Formats: sequence, C-alpha cells, structure tokens
Amino acid sequence: MNRVFVWTMVLFVTGLSGIGIFYIVVSGPEDKGPLLVRYPIKVSETIRENPMVLIPAGEFLMGSENGGTDEVPLRSVYLDAFKINQYEVTQFQYDEFVQATGHRSPISRYVKNIDYFNHPNQPVVYVSWSDAYEYCQWRGQRLPTEAEWEKAARGTEGNEWPWKQAFEPAFGNFKGQQDEGVFTATVGSYETDKSPYGIYDMAGNVREWVQDWYEQDYYKRAPQENPIGPKVGEVKVMRGSSWNDSHFSGRTSSRLKMVPDFRETGVGFRCAQSIASQAMNRD
Repeated sequence: MNRVFVWTMVLFVTGLSGIGIFYIVVSGPEDKGPLLVRYPIKVSETIRENPMVLIPAGEFLMGSENGGTDEVPLRSVYLDAFKINQYEVTQFQYDEFVQATGHRSPISRYVKNIDYFNHPNQPVVYVSWSDAYEYCQWRGQRLPTEAEWEKAARGTEGNEWPWKQAFEPAFGNFKGQQDEGVFTATVGSYETDKSPYGIYDMAGNVREWVQDWYEQDYYKRAPQENPIGPKVGEVKVMRGSSWNDSHFSGRTSSRLKMVPDFRETGVGFRCAQSIASQAMNRD
C-alpha cells in the first residue's frame, strides 16, 4: 500500500538554555511500523546565519585507491586557505535571496512531498548548479572547488568519512531507516556527521554542487596546487550523499556528476570564500 504520513510533534525542553528536540513520528508501511525522525533545533528559532569555517592553507590527501576509477590516484594536494559554510544553505537563507532578487523559488507544488522539505532549517533543495552559483555570488561568496570541498570534509589525514570511526548507517542521513531519517533533516542534526573542522552534513542529508566541471580522468593530470577542475565540460561535480541515496556516495572522496540544470529533492549546496585578496570567479 502507499505510505501514509501522519505527523505528531513532541517537544522536550532542557533547562534554561531554550534547546529542544523535535521528534516527528511518521507512519510507514504496515509491516514496517512508525519511523522516528530526530530534529534537534533551538525551540522556535530559525537558523539565520551560516558561519564560515576557516580551512587553513596546507596539504591534504585527495582521492582514493579503493573507490571509483575517477578517484585515482590518491595524491597530496596543496590548497590556499579558504572558508566554507558550516551548514548546508537552508530554506530560510535561500528564501532571503529569492525575496531580494526575484530569483525563482526552488519549491513548488510540482515537487513531490513538498511539505516535508520546506522547514526553514532544512537544507534548500531542488536547486540547479546555476541557482547555487548565483546565490553564492549574491552573498559575496562562491561555490567551493571540488578539492576544497574534499579537504573540508576529510581533513588532512585522508579520512574515508568525515568522522574517523568506521562507517555506521546511523551516523548520517542516508537512504534507509537505520538513521531515523525519512526526508531531509534540519541542518546539523547529526552530530556524528561532522568533519575534523566542525562542518556538518558532509556525508549525508543532501548532495552538494561544487564549482568544477567533471572529467573522468582529471586527477591524473590535475595540478598539485589549488586545482580548479577542467576549463570546460558538459556536467558538473556533486559531492556527498543524500537522504535518498546510498551511503557509498557519502565517502569523502566519492565523485558524482550531473548536468548543470538538474534539480531534485536530494540536491543542495553550501558556499565558500577565498582568503586571498583576489577572489575566484569562474564559470
């Protein structure tokens, strides 16, 4: 039978801090029983700011010898210092852009299960690469390069996951029920899905657009300092996995590709910012 969704909300308030945990009970198929979705957010508070985390200049291990054929070789890459959003861009933050510029709204009545994606603190979804690019430009920022995203996700030691432990299904928001997630979670809900730099949701929740054009064998000829991807291409790179995808694509070195105008409820983004005086503006 078709899944029927029933929402109930229980609020637990702890101490005087005003911190609460929303538990949303969603009924699933009769043979599955109810699913519990955990959204730890401040009570009645919208996440208005998205802090930029400093990633220091230096080398890190990029790629993998144990992943896809487009991830080789594993190599040392040097990046200048940069900043990147601690959280994925939220519905509230993106709506500010829409209201200020008249840019198209990402959510419409044509999006399946729309009511389960439009909480102000959930990541914005159903955005194309150009939507993400223009939002970051409006903020005076830019999309991260593929190399920057990977360093922010794994640190300098070549971690396979943003966390240092072995993979556990409940560590991030992936497809399946073990992580207690049904759709997107409010940003920062999974304390375990946090990189060595304190950046959230790099493995799960939504896939993220990055700046680079995709090329299968780019790593074999890419510069070892500040790689920015091929100059031209037909598809853009996405990084990370989503609530509707296998955890395998959530590995820190995993690469995905998609045409720039693709939009889907498992796709979002975050912004980055150069520290050097001359910002990078690339098409």
